[in-house]
Amino acid sequence: MRYSANHKLETKEKLLQSSAVSAKKSGFSTVGVDGLMKAIGLSGGAFYSHFSSKDELFASIVERELSQSLARLEVDQGRERLERCLKHYLSMAHVETPESGCALPALGAEIARSDLMVRQQAESWICRLQKNWALTLESDSLAWAILSQCIGALVVARMLATPEVQRTVLKSSYDEICRQIA
Repeated sequence: MRYSANHKLETKEKLLQSSAVSAKKSGFSTVGVDGLMKAIGLSGGAFYSHFSSKDELFASIVERELSQSLARLEVDQGRERLERCLKHYLSMAHVETPESGCALPALGAEIARSDLMVRQQAESWICRLQKNWALTLESDSLAWAILSQCIGALVVARMLATPEVQRTVLKSSYDEICRQIA
């Protein structure tokens, strides 16, 4: 039975969405093609009608997730918007639900181990975000420092077992960043 082109696009979108959630929650390398396809109710063989390899799927996830992160974190409206973004980013909700948050703290280590094309793709999106923040902050180096501190704070908070200590890491980072941008 042949499916319509629209059906194929919808299936690919479901696969991307489901795989992104799985990757951000549990890591991309932990689940095989069969598991990724089973999550959307299809057999593993159907995977190859959408992607030529698991690496190609990962590259698509990185592209999609980082473009969404850029859209959420752009701060063209000034420092107040930046502070609201930071408050949301450095929150327990973001720590507790990596599957619905920024891909950088969740997938950064896997991106670093990926091929050059994926790393270049990630670099492009991160540089766009940094440039956006640099315009608001009027400093390239401060934008890099804050971007790095946000990602690092989230990674550290997720590594910790005690919510109280997690909150302390997030609040300390937020307070220090706000002091830097004041």
